[in-house]
Amino acid sequence: MKLMDGFDSNYRYILVAARRARQLQGGAPPVIDTISRKPCRIAQDEIKAGKVKWVIPELRSAADLASQMLEGKAMGTS
Repeated sequence: MKLMDGFDSNYRYILVAARRARQLQGGAPPVIDTISRKPCRIAQDEIKAGKVKWVIPELRSAADLASQMLEGKAMGTS
């Protein structure tokens, strides 16, 4: 399967499409005009049209996360 434009892997494409389909199932309106009524197909069409934006979250090590949590508890912010 060929990679979709703008995606670093097919797996990420599937994750983005599934999350958008879930939003559509939850009542979010489609951002494109389409004849399809299936949320998965609408999500794919929206991605192809460039209407779905996504961001790869910054990866942090477990040590960084633990350190941040400990600092927050020491300061009384969590």
